[in-house]
Amino acid sequence: MNDSSSLWLAIIAISCLVMAIVQVGAIIAGAIAARQLQARVARLEQRVEQGMQPLMERLTVISADAARLSALAVQQAEKADVALTSAARRMDQTLAVVQNAVVAPAREGMALASALRAAVGSIRKGAPRRRPSSGAGDDDDALFIG
Repeated sequence: MNDSSSLWLAIIAISCLVMAIVQVGAIIAGAIAARQLQARVARLEQRVEQGMQPLMERLTVISADAARLSALAVQQAEKADVALTSAARRMDQTLAVVQNAVVAPAREGMALASALRAAVGSIRKGAPRRRPSSGAGDDDDALFIG
């Protein structure tokens, strides 16, 4: 081999060595950056968890209060329903008593007054009068077979 080819081989070998060193350095720098990023993410995660903890506790308290209020509202609604049902039933009973005590005797009194009015009217008129017969009535009597 001549000197120029040995020189070129030496240059190629040195450049391959430099490239290998640069690649190893890039890998080491990437690993360091990944560890730093992982540490930052872990710190951020801890901060978020610490910030979320009081919020989660508050949400738990609020949801428990909401559940309790909902249960109380349901109980109150049931009580109101029972009270309204009872009041409606009592009102129906009261109206039935009023109808039996007032309306029924009033109807009977009206019927009695109507009967008396009819009786007095019939007494005033006397015996029923016959209408004068017309010629058409006689024709009907002649055709009657009985």
